[in-house]
Amino acid sequence: MKRELAVVTPCYNEEKVIGQFIVRTIHVLRNLKISFELILVNDGSVDSTLEIMKDYSKDIPEITIIDLSRNFGHQAAVTAGVDRAASEGVVIIDADLQDPPEIIPEMIEKWKEGYDVVYGQRRHRQGETFFKKLSAKLFYRLFQLFTDHKIPLDTGDFRLIDKKVVEQLKKLRESHRFLRGLISWVGFKQYPLLYDRHSRVAGETHYPFKKMLLFSLDALISFSIIPLRFFSILGAITILGTIVIVFIILVVRIFDPEYFIPGFSATIILILIFGGLQLFATGIIGEYIGRIYEESKRRPLYIIGSIFQSNKEYKE
Repeated sequence: MKRELAVVTPCYNEEKVIGQFIVRTIHVLRNLKISFELILVNDGSVDSTLEIMKDYSKDIPEITIIDLSRNFGHQAAVTAGVDRAASEGVVIIDADLQDPPEIIPEMIEKWKEGYDVVYGQRRHRQGETFFKKLSAKLFYRLFQLFTDHKIPLDTGDFRLIDKKVVEQLKKLRESHRFLRGLISWVGFKQYPLLYDRHSRVAGETHYPFKKMLLFSLDALISFSIIPLRFFSILGAITILGTIVIVFIILVVRIFDPEYFIPGFSATIILILIFGGLQLFATGIIGEYIGRIYEESKRRPLYIIGSIFQSNKEYKE
């Protein structure tokens, strides 16, 4: 059934907040007086998230639950929901209520004005540590510096996208997904909607430092070959510098053969410096080769175990 709007929400161990999220989101959507669907994607939760969602779906026919066969990660879970949506527009929002569903009507207003993508741009970030805010700012600015393609600063996945954008996203099946970058890359008419990001209502963040670091690495490598170019440039500079140093040494030895005294420490330092650079460069190259290997396997981005509507199970 074609609907005007679908709201896609990835869920992983959200038992403490999923009930509040559903109640608030359904209230907002019903007040809009439009046909809608709330697609909840259970990304391999190991708590009672799925059971709570199924309980709510008994009385809310607009809820569709996609239960993935295991945890595939946030970006894959969002992709599963977007792929399933049959609507004129799709809203992507997390379940932790840091991005308030009450902003959705404002997004729809801009969408109706003709914008194909309305993305939430954070004006303030409440309840987050100084380190989290600083690392986020650094990530977006480094991303802008090291990639040829620009994405809006201080944004997340919270956004409304038109069906024409959804159709283009369905063609992009790369394994290491950075959806906000892909949506920006697709293009079309985009609008930044400023909003205040709230504190997490309950539970703990599912993006600790390690995951944030890996996600940032995926984003950078997916959209840039500048790290590879950097080491090419560094290698060229090193070669030129070596030629200059050799020339200076030869000139000095011609005029003063006793000037240089052989030094063990200097030799070891140079070996360590250039050896470290070579290993680091090899690691960067390895990251790219690893991604080529993973893409060549063409594995599915996710596997759906079951789909629930009105608490009735439908096997894929």
